[in-house]
Amino acid sequence: MTKKSLSFLLVATTLTIAAAQTSCTSQPRQDTESLKREAVLGNIHQRKSVRDYTTQPVEDEKTTALLEAAMAAPSGKDTRPWHFVVINDRARLDSMAAELGNAKMLAKAPMAIVICGDSTVSSYWYLDCSLAGENLLLAAEALGLGAVWTAAFPYEDRMEVVRRHINLPENILPLCVIPIGYPAGDNRPKEKFNAERIHWNIF
Repeated sequence: MTKKSLSFLLVATTLTIAAAQTSCTSQPRQDTESLKREAVLGNIHQRKSVRDYTTQPVEDEKTTALLEAAMAAPSGKDTRPWHFVVINDRARLDSMAAELGNAKMLAKAPMAIVICGDSTVSSYWYLDCSLAGENLLLAAEALGLGAVWTAAFPYEDRMEVVRRHINLPENILPLCVIPIGYPAGDNRPKEKFNAERIHWNIF
């Protein structure tokens, strides 16, 4: 074998090894990114409103995970005006269910989280808290829990009921009450995609 042939063989072998190493290192990364993408999008599309629950209590670690997800939401100027009131007292849940016509399912839920905003921190508190609420709902789906958004704001009568039951200060306003528990019955997500609602460049 000539020196030229040997040199060519060494270069070809080096390139082959480098390509194999690149393939080995990039493949797991691609697989991880693909799995992450599928998990995130799948969770979004599987989220549904659950209004019936078993009697199984929600574990403390899952409650913490819900709240951590909620507080990971974006907020204008990073003000984070939100506060969260966790309710797992049976009598309180039943009393609220009796007074809130849109939240009767509280009587079946082992727990609820009231998302509130500090109006002195941000005049757009309800927008930031809504983002936190969506994070919480998606986290519930990911954790095998069922949840549903029931509005308090902007209905003064509902807000007053919630305020009274959880003793909110004047500047802390309730946005929504989210009953949470392990789903009972058959709960399936709705197909909500509608291409007619999509507009490119102009309406």
